[in-house]
Amino acid sequence: MKLGLDLRGGVHFLLEVDMAQAVAQRLDVYVGEIKAKLRAEKLRYRSVVHREDGSLELKFSKADVRDEASQLLKQDYTEFLLTDEDADGAYYVVVSLLESKVREIEDYAIKQNLTTLRNRVNELGVAEPLVQRQGRNRIVVQLPGIQDAAAAKRIIGKTANLEFRLEAKTDASSASTETYTFRDSSRRATLEKDIIITGSSVSNAQSTFDENGQPQVSITLDSKGGELMNRTTRNAVKRRMAVLFVEHKSRNIVKTVDGEQVTERVPYVEKHIISLATIQSILGSSFRITGLDGAGEASELALLLRAGALAAPIYFVEERTVGPSLGEQNIELGITSVQIGFALVLLFMLVYYRVFGLLANVALTLNLVLLLAVMSIMSATLTLPGIAGIVLTVGMAVDANVLIFSRIKKSWPTGCHRSRPLMPVSNGHSPPF
Repeated sequence: MKLGLDLRGGVHFLLEVDMAQAVAQRLDVYVGEIKAKLRAEKLRYRSVVHREDGSLELKFSKADVRDEASQLLKQDYTEFLLTDEDADGAYYVVVSLLESKVREIEDYAIKQNLTTLRNRVNELGVAEPLVQRQGRNRIVVQLPGIQDAAAAKRIIGKTANLEFRLEAKTDASSASTETYTFRDSSRRATLEKDIIITGSSVSNAQSTFDENGQPQVSITLDSKGGELMNRTTRNAVKRRMAVLFVEHKSRNIVKTVDGEQVTERVPYVEKHIISLATIQSILGSSFRITGLDGAGEASELALLLRAGALAAPIYFVEERTVGPSLGEQNIELGITSVQIGFALVLLFMLVYYRVFGLLANVALTLNLVLLLAVMSIMSATLTLPGIAGIVLTVGMAVDANVLIFSRIKKSWPTGCHRSRPLMPVSNGHSPPF
């Protein structure tokens, strides 16, 4: 039988999904859709910004344009709660998500993260891992046989993604561009804010080497991603395209609240350019990423892209490591407990019920053999609670026998025995017993 974490040793992680960030990322998608829709309807807006309460604020210069935009959004987005506001000579539409939609986004984030984590664990080659949801926003990950907790933690918890963007033109306005540094921080490049595709469009990624022996990642996009890449690069030949590495991290900050020190986790996003290459021809569904820092990073990036991106950042809440020596000790103690319990039950049944007890012992032995055989056939994972369950089964399996045998002993006429044979009598009455 396969052994669980407590018997084989390994690592246990308790992860927490950042639900607020999941909702914020979905709102970012809505921002792009809303802007495109307003431009298509030729409704001029001044700005679309996030509010601290998690809602979106659309600012307009004219009330009639605001009202028309509000009606348009009400028709197209049933998941929005829209509120009109007037302040400081401007006209606003405040867009909030309905509670049901927020719950839907959170459930999707948990399910997507579960799928991604399972894919990453499978890439690690762990036998019988456990990845399951716990509560509303937490995930438990158990990796039996893994002793390098740092490497497992780096792969599992890395909220990494890619963004493909064009380098900004020299005459582009600063409002539509962003400046990022390269990995070594020695160079900088200004990129367009518009994202061509993200890592979520990657269907396959393999770590390879180019003709000069340098590590690279060969990427294959899905149909939608390939179409977007083809459409963008069709008019961008000889321009440079950047591959932006995006990673969500967090830092702990100690604050003093009411005279007590409180540790608060503050999430932040780290972005840097890993490649900036000239587009030589129109790109499709397959291309390569170069400029990586060694074969190890190329292999890790390919693994993360194959497994898929996390729908929301995750943070480690708890981490435990079970050594293999402790697992071996648990196995020895578990086997000893089964042997002692089994021997005591056999001895009691044999001494107290004699022949009936012997029959019960045979049945109990067959029961234990069949139980272990079925668990082996089903490839069940044996854990310490499982061993405790086997011990309990040994004690409880003779319950029915004890009840039946005790009833037989009580009803058996032990004081009744015949001293002489029964003789017929002449008066026709039965002989006395």
